[in-house]
Amino acid sequence: MTVDNLQTYFFTEAGVVKAVDGISFKVKQGSIHGLVGESGSGKTVAALSVMRIVPRPGKIVGGRVVFDSTDLLSLKDQEMRKVRGNRIGMIFQDPISSLDPLFTIGSQLTEVLEQNKEVSKKEAKEEAIKLLEIVGIPEPEKRFNSYPHELSGGMKQRVAIARALIARPSLLFADEPTTNLDVTIQAQVLELLKDLKKNFDMTIVLITHDMGVIAETTEYVTVIYAGQISESADTRTIFLNPKHPYTESLLKAVPRLDKRRELVAIPGNVPNLIDPPSGCRFHPRCPYAIDICKEKVPLLEEAESGHFVACHRWRELSLKGV
Repeated sequence: MTVDNLQTYFFTEAGVVKAVDGISFKVKQGSIHGLVGESGSGKTVAALSVMRIVPRPGKIVGGRVVFDSTDLLSLKDQEMRKVRGNRIGMIFQDPISSLDPLFTIGSQLTEVLEQNKEVSKKEAKEEAIKLLEIVGIPEPEKRFNSYPHELSGGMKQRVAIARALIARPSLLFADEPTTNLDVTIQAQVLELLKDLKKNFDMTIVLITHDMGVIAETTEYVTVIYAGQISESADTRTIFLNPKHPYTESLLKAVPRLDKRRELVAIPGNVPNLIDPPSGCRFHPRCPYAIDICKEKVPLLEEAESGHFVACHRWRELSLKGV
């Protein structure tokens, strides 16, 4: 999948929120690709834009999303519905709100399958039970008839994963799949995603604010700040040789068990995207900012093969990795 100059704005009474403002990145087939950044950086909106389910008053105003040689943004709504859920799936951030409390787990799974595949109710039930077993739900035949309130948070998350996988999509977006789960369940969910990628030859885009999750799970990373790309490279390069001050700041905020060090918070807040800062959007919080950073928007340049960075000073700075 290739995302090229994607722009998604929200037209509010207070002004135009440029939630995604010209981002470009490539996702290698069969990989787990991380989208990382603070809350409000535009990660989720980017995924919703690819799926073409941006809530009102949001609107995709420009760019291209090429998937299987097709620009998804050029498809008619009916054509896109065939892609969504069938070839591209999504695990939403909050499994509690994404599951309908009035319907059983089984009915919510089989509905997706019946809409996207020509299967009988019996075949749909068999596939749903099989998938519940694959994602680690105990007693899947019993849980098929359970309601969401009867499941724990970790089990709801597994059901959300099963629902996203029921039509066997080749591309899966996982939006903060470990949020609100305890550490043990988090590790199980991340391990499950890696197994699914391996067993189903699936491409996964993992959306998170947690660099620890990125290190544990992904092969490639795109760092997003205030609706724009800061840096993109393979995961090892991002951690060992960051080129953007925002990436360095995210790494400094990661707790380490093997080393005693002080965690460093990033000063300030993510900017208001109705009236974002001039020049580099990170400059008000950046310890390395100089005049050009305030005046000119940095281009996304290829610092080395496969390593892209949008910073005026990347050639002269020597930033610390982990």
